[in-house]
Amino acid sequence: MAGLIPKSFIHDLLERADIVEIVDSRVPLKKAGKNHQACCPFHNEKTPSFTVSQDKQFYHCFGCGQHGNAIDFLMEFDGLNFPDAVEELAGIMGVEVPREQAENPELAQKKQQQVRDDAELMSKTARFFQHQLKHHENSERVIDYLKGRGLSGETVKRFQIGYAPDAWDSLLSTFGSSAPQRQQLLELKLINRNEKGRHYDFFRDRVMFPIHDRRGRVVGFGGRIIDGDGPKYLNSPETRLFHKGSELYGYWHMQQAVRKPEQVCIVEGYMDVVALSQAGIDYAVASLGTATTSEQLQRLFRTSPRVVCCYDGDRAGRDAAWRALENALPLLRDGLDMAFLFLPEGEDPDSVVREHGAEAFEQQLKRATPFTEYFFEHLQADIDVTSDAGRSQLLSIAKPLIDKVSSSFYQRLLLDKLSQQFGLLPEQLRGYVASPNENHRKRDSDTNQRLELIDKAIALLVQNPRLAVEYYVSSEFDKLNSGNIKIFTAIYRQCSKKELNTAQVIEGWRDSSYFEKLKELSVKELYLDDGSVAKEFEGILLHLTDLSLEQRANTLLEKIKKGNASKVLIEEYQFLISQKGKRPKSKAR
Repeated sequence: MAGLIPKSFIHDLLERADIVEIVDSRVPLKKAGKNHQACCPFHNEKTPSFTVSQDKQFYHCFGCGQHGNAIDFLMEFDGLNFPDAVEELAGIMGVEVPREQAENPELAQKKQQQVRDDAELMSKTARFFQHQLKHHENSERVIDYLKGRGLSGETVKRFQIGYAPDAWDSLLSTFGSSAPQRQQLLELKLINRNEKGRHYDFFRDRVMFPIHDRRGRVVGFGGRIIDGDGPKYLNSPETRLFHKGSELYGYWHMQQAVRKPEQVCIVEGYMDVVALSQAGIDYAVASLGTATTSEQLQRLFRTSPRVVCCYDGDRAGRDAAWRALENALPLLRDGLDMAFLFLPEGEDPDSVVREHGAEAFEQQLKRATPFTEYFFEHLQADIDVTSDAGRSQLLSIAKPLIDKVSSSFYQRLLLDKLSQQFGLLPEQLRGYVASPNENHRKRDSDTNQRLELIDKAIALLVQNPRLAVEYYVSSEFDKLNSGNIKIFTAIYRQCSKKELNTAQVIEGWRDSSYFEKLKELSVKELYLDDGSVAKEFEGILLHLTDLSLEQRANTLLEKIKKGNASKVLIEEYQFLISQKGKRPKSKAR
């Protein structure tokens, strides 16, 4: 759908939605004081640490740190991107999502229609291949092949598996009778054009696997050779409808079977996904012949807390596994896990599950190598770690990779392994990998103190937006020598315009680089009872007011010392000094 979703609509949607109802529809909640609780859906736990606040319209898990508003919850729980989560929430509320007018409405409408036409053609193509599987003169040969691979008719139908005939123009002659139709087929890479300008089918004499996006639309194809020469698999090239690094084969089918699987298994081939699903393992996906991308992994971690990469044990399989791990490092927060299973030469998930059964394969998944072990297994493969030079080399390679890990727990675990397995002393590691807290300690003490104070002011205001209605915040604060003070005053202005809840305040910052920090501050424990919140906020305002007055007064004093200050500046200086320590203004007084 063309056009951006208006921020005002998102704001109003969050005002109308009740996060308790949204979460409770997916995770049963129990009343606990003024909040609601449950065991966290984003990590395994026995004691509930997942809290939903009706007042703030916000959720927070004290175990794994997950937090956000109703839109964030739908993104994480349902594995949706932001626009789809807004659409889902709007659907729950029974309202239609409006779109801002594009700069060129006619062009936007044309693109929208093109997407619909493309999706319709891809769907027709999938049905064409399915029809050929049953009615083509080669169908008996292809069906025998599929039966030989252990696939039932029900499985073939569920995955919409088909057959691309061994001819140059089967698809072309069916859907490409006019020049515009041939152009569309060409742009969707369903046909090719040679140097002489002649068109011909892209897929020929192959078993066809339609690739669905998360909405269930066919966006591409994978074709497996039956016999003869040529690449084993031939995949659709990138098109305006199909982006290889964004899609996962089998993801849509997995979501139809199980919404939130305990684990997801990434395999290499289409046939592996289909065979595993037929055996009852409905949580397998394939990354379309490329290394698993950050975007694909992000979607999987939103879907499940554990991802197991199952690859061939050869060099190519291990290289693919390492690229997947590199892409996953920044995503591995607390509560998420990643492991690797390398199968012996000549075996794949398809053959394992057919020969030994689903239970045997799942047992292997349980014994998969944790990423913390594979991390060092891969790094030391070509390094002599028995020598000082080798250990030094290992440390220099591991340093930037460990820095990428978002979880402080996993960072410390990797550092401990470096120390214990390779004889590196803790003091050696300390100089290489600094935790975020150690980095903060390097700041100037006065600046650090002020930043902490302002962060506390922001936390108070975000958690209690009504404070902006009760107190004045001087515009002079913007001139203080601190980057975050402008964030504080901007949030104040946001909250003073209209009565907001915490969820609405944070949503207004989603496109900002400060968004994640703001989410953290929104759930920061301040150890204040309700009666002390206003008093604490007032005290911070008093301190900031004094800092602002002092900063302005010092500027004036420098001018006075130079002897070029007017009487007006001297009187202003004296007035500023007299105002220090005065109680900040309340709008109620």
